[in-house]
Amino acid sequence: MKEKNYTPLVAVLTVVLVGIIAVLFFLPAYDGEIGFDVKLLPLLNAIFNSFTFLALVVALVAIKKKNIRMHRAFIGMAFTTTTLFLVSYVTYHYLTESTPYGGEGLLRGLYFFVLLTHIVLAVVVVPLALLSAIRGLANQVEKHRRISRWTMPVWLYVSFTGVVVYLMISPYY
Repeated sequence: MKEKNYTPLVAVLTVVLVGIIAVLFFLPAYDGEIGFDVKLLPLLNAIFNSFTFLALVVALVAIKKKNIRMHRAFIGMAFTTTTLFLVSYVTYHYLTESTPYGGEGLLRGLYFFVLLTHIVLAVVVVPLALLSAIRGLANQVEKHRRISRWTMPVWLYVSFTGVVVYLMISPYY
């Protein structure tokens, strides 16, 4: 039986997701009444990133112990918290302008290095995670393993540095 090729679907989803986020940076901030303090959303984003990181670590340990059921459950949790992060992130950037970093010297350089690598790898992890999940769910074990060897460290880095970026910029909100 021929395996389905989900690569075109993953490509479209990646372009749509990344495109929406990119467009947000060029739109002016929402000008109406909001009704709550939007500065809570970056904290929520950091919490979601923390949960994603922890879920990925548990999923990695589970698969190393050949516990596929637990691995799938925690990968599902990582996708859920990443999706919640994405909704919160898009909402925040729709409602307000980005916060400029106010640090100086070495910390400023470190912040922008971490932020730049975080952003670039966040774009990269979208198709990697989608392909990894599809191949795992389709029981394409070898293909899943090959791509997941790249996906897991990139996704761990992105979720961890999301928290680091928040901690570094939070004094300037």
